[in-house]
Amino acid sequence: MKLLQHLALATALLGATMVISQPALSEQTSLLSLKDRAQLRDKVVNDRLTTMLPALMRRQGIDMWVLIAREYNEDPVLKTMLPSSWESARRRTMLVIFDDEESNNTEYLAVARYNVGEVFEKAWDPDNQPDQYQALAEIIKQRNPGKIGINQSLHFGLADGLTHTEYTLLTDALDASLRSRLVSAEYLSVAWLETRTKTEMEIYPTLVAKGHELIARAFSNEVVTPGETTTQDIEWWLKEQSQALKMDNWFHPSVSLQRPDASKDNDFSSKSTSSVIQPGDLLHVDFGLTYLGLNSDQQQHAYVLKPGESQAPAALVRALEKGNRLQDILMSHFKLGRTGNDILAMSRQQAIEEGITPTIYTHPIGTHGHAAGTTIGMWDSQSGVPVGGDYPMQKNTAYSIELNAAVPMPDWGGDIRIMLEEEAFFDGKQVKFMDGRQRRFHLIRSE
Repeated sequence: MKLLQHLALATALLGATMVISQPALSEQTSLLSLKDRAQLRDKVVNDRLTTMLPALMRRQGIDMWVLIAREYNEDPVLKTMLPSSWESARRRTMLVIFDDEESNNTEYLAVARYNVGEVFEKAWDPDNQPDQYQALAEIIKQRNPGKIGINQSLHFGLADGLTHTEYTLLTDALDASLRSRLVSAEYLSVAWLETRTKTEMEIYPTLVAKGHELIARAFSNEVVTPGETTTQDIEWWLKEQSQALKMDNWFHPSVSLQRPDASKDNDFSSKSTSSVIQPGDLLHVDFGLTYLGLNSDQQQHAYVLKPGESQAPAALVRALEKGNRLQDILMSHFKLGRTGNDILAMSRQQAIEEGITPTIYTHPIGTHGHAAGTTIGMWDSQSGVPVGGDYPMQKNTAYSIELNAAVPMPDWGGDIRIMLEEEAFFDGKQVKFMDGRQRRFHLIRSE
């Protein structure tokens, strides 16, 4: 999506007046004010609840979804349904979604002392029924749902938000008939978390573009002076810039380097705490931002030019091309209903046949960085991932295309790894990068 489309959407939703042309990658991508972000975020959540969720509940065969959390002990799913002005649940927050398919009506109830946002209406009067759990039990009994989903899951951590205490209080409050209708809502939770709406996908490319901009600046002489700047300096520069934009990082930025003869195994899974950057180094960054309830996760490379060089060595350029080819191979195997483990196996086989040494560890992304959904390998699990890798790919889902290609570099004392990561969206038919990908090294001058 174009940035202009996102801004047009924001204008329509918020009544703002702004006209900004589509920027080049090097130009500043406009972000909304905190107030406007909150208003747009609430509209996105309300839209997801009222237009997307009922269909997901019917797909999973769940008539009522009960979510319960106490302040600062959050259910990860419940937190994604809260209004932007709420940092957490308040006291004990209970949300009930009842989908009556026969009447084609969906109720959104808050068993709380007040409404929760604009969608969940207060459904508890403590003066008439002081016991909050008894109030919840009465609501459930009155509606008589066939299946009651609760957030318990052995395999999906994000779908396991109902604590043991709350589960015990809930089951004690329900009679035996209703208690027998409790089922795990793990796949409904995954569907809710992984599915992206049209509105979200008009916003998402802006976040990804901002990440690209910050990486391009971090990997330039604006930030790096070879012989002086350390990898840790770049990490903290990225952190400071994120805060200056009023954006969060869902993990601390990571910058590492590979250099000739530094190691015969440039192992991406471990790095020194900080290294002084020198001419001839191959730099790598892993960087993620949070904006409007969405997350990015991006990895790119820079080459530090030696005196007299104007471009990266041909061998490194060819290595980056292999990394790009591995991205193409992986994305060519995306197919609706295909499992992550099947995609992993097919992609690895084709890459190896083409002379590429692959490691693929692609994950869903969205409301969480390492999100729920179809997992396509892990860096230490290249034969498949139980459960998450068995989960079939769904439409309207987003992924961090994360992988590396190990490329022999005899002059460097062994292999180097081209480690790339970019956000992509799968609409059920095709998968596309949200804001392009790295095809050329960022270049840093040393003189």
